[in-house]
Amino acid sequence: MPLPHTADHTADHAAPRPGISRRITAIAVIAALVAVAITFLAAAPFDRTAGGEVAVVRNGGPFDNRQVRQIIEPASGLTYSGMFSESHKYPAQQRFYTITSDARRGDRAGVDVEQDPTADGVEIGVEGTVYFNLNLDSATLKAFDDKYGTRKYLGQDGQYRSAWDGEDGWNSFLDTIVRPVISNDLRQQVGDFQCAELQASCALVQAGALAASNANSTAAAAVFNGSTGKQNNVNIQKIQTSINSSLEDDLTSTLGGKFITNVRFNLAKITLPTKVQTAIEEAQAEFAGVSKSQARVAQARADALANEQRQKG
Repeated sequence: MPLPHTADHTADHAAPRPGISRRITAIAVIAALVAVAITFLAAAPFDRTAGGEVAVVRNGGPFDNRQVRQIIEPASGLTYSGMFSESHKYPAQQRFYTITSDARRGDRAGVDVEQDPTADGVEIGVEGTVYFNLNLDSATLKAFDDKYGTRKYLGQDGQYRSAWDGEDGWNSFLDTIVRPVISNDLRQQVGDFQCAELQASCALVQAGALAASNANSTAAAAVFNGSTGKQNNVNIQKIQTSINSSLEDDLTSTLGGKFITNVRFNLAKITLPTKVQTAIEEAQAEFAGVSKSQARVAQARADALANEQRQKG
């Protein structure tokens, strides 16, 4: 005798329950929304800039070209920059590039002195600072990013970075592209002067340490007179003025555009090689010894004259 309702019970077990089906659908919808949200956040379609930076935004979507999309001005609010776009942020305020022997100074770490030969072949050190601004004109910024923002530069730590990759990237760009232009200008200007015209004490070594060999010391003393020091300052000012008049044009010519503006160079100090400086210090010490001996002779003569006068009295 057949069992009643056997087929109906099998059908009931095979069919999904309406409540479970709705839950599965809801979970699928939520998962899809989460995936869309994650994709939207990963694409980073919004950006902003701080007060001291400007952003060049390049397209980056899977179906986009890689051209510049827009410029975001300094201190902007939240700005739509497109899905998957890439922002190249550059300094918008005045910057400086310091050449110094003091590791605690400058816009980057490390000791760095420009070594250039004078007209008479003495290798002197030049320390100074170049002040400048990046040109913020939109068309110029786009050209700058096309030319220099799409490659990487070797830093002092051996790492390659883009010019817009933080302070280290910007400094790597300056060291690689801008520094050779500064060095060329300094070499040309320094090469027009004798060492003694920039550093009076050079004359001591070049004259064969006159202070030690000349008993009269008149010639040696002339090295240190006031007019010599004033002339050194005048010559240093000439170098500074010449670089200020040529450096910006040289940067424009070398970089292929007026990307860097408001250039000003301050020459801080002229230094001498260690061996030359040591020889000068030795000559100065001997000069001081000669002067001291002459002072003792003069004192003895004065004492003898005084004794003679007292005896007559």
